Amino acid sequence: MDYTYSDVAKMIDHSLLNPTLTRDDLEAGCGVALAYGTASVCTVPFYLKRCAELLRGSSVKASTTIGFPHGVNTTAIKAAEARQAIADGGEELDMVANISKVLSGDWGYVREDIKAVIDIAHAAGAKVKVIFENCYLQDAHKIRLCEICGELKADWVKTSTGYGSGGAIHADLILMRKHSPAHVQVKAAGGVRDLDALLAARALGVSRCGATRTAGILDEARRRLGLSPIKVGEAAAQPAGD
Repeated sequence: MDYTYSDVAKMIDHSLLNPTLTRDDLEAGCGVALAYGTASVCTVPFYLKRCAELLRGSSVKASTTIGFPHGVNTTAIKAAEARQAIADGGEELDMVANISKVLSGDWGYVREDIKAVIDIAHAAGAKVKVIFENCYLQDAHKIRLCEICGELKADWVKTSTGYGSGGAIHADLILMRKHSPAHVQVKAAGGVRDLDALLAARALGVSRCGATRTAGILDEARRRLGLSPIKVGEAAAQPAGD
C-alpha cells in the first residue's frame, strides 16, 4: 500500500448537504466524521455553528456551502453568506461559481464574484473551494475558471456540487490539475462512492473528495490496511490512527 489510513481519511469532506437531513441525522453525521477522522464536515449553512461546536478540539474542520447549489445568488449575498459562515466557525467554504455568467462568457463578473468570497475567507484565515459544476460546461470554460482561481489564489477547484446532472469524471480531474497552478488543489465531488474511486482520484492529483458514503470507504481502507474497525461514538479525543 502506498498510503496510510490518515492519507485516505484526510482526503474526505464528509457531506451533510441533503435538505431532508434532520437534526438527528446531522448530529450523527458529525459523529461519523469525528470517529473516522475525516478532513472536514461540509454541512448545510444553518447547522454550521452547531457543527463547529461539535468538531472543536478535533482535527476535523467545519465547512459549509456558499451560493449552493446553482451559484446564481448575487455577489452581495454570497459575500454575506461567507461572513456568516466565518462567524459561525466555518474554516472552509465551498462556493459555487455563477454558472449562468460562466456560460455567458462574462468573465469579469465571474472573477469578481469569486474574489469577493475568497477575500473574506482569506482575511479570516479560512479556505475556499470553488465549484465549477462541470457537467454544464465546455472544456474552455473549465480551463478559464482554473486560470481565474489560480490568479485569485483559491485553495481548491472543485468539479461539482453533487446535485447537477453529473459528477466527477477522470477527464475533468486531469484537465483541472493540468490547468491549475501548484498552489491550487483539486477536489472531486459527485460519484466518489468507494475506496477504489477515492484512490483513483488520488492518483490523478486530487487532494479532497466529497463523500456521503464515508464510513463504507474508510471501513474498507482499514480492512485493507489490517486495522481494527471503527466504533462510531468513541471519544473524539481518540481519533483513528494509521
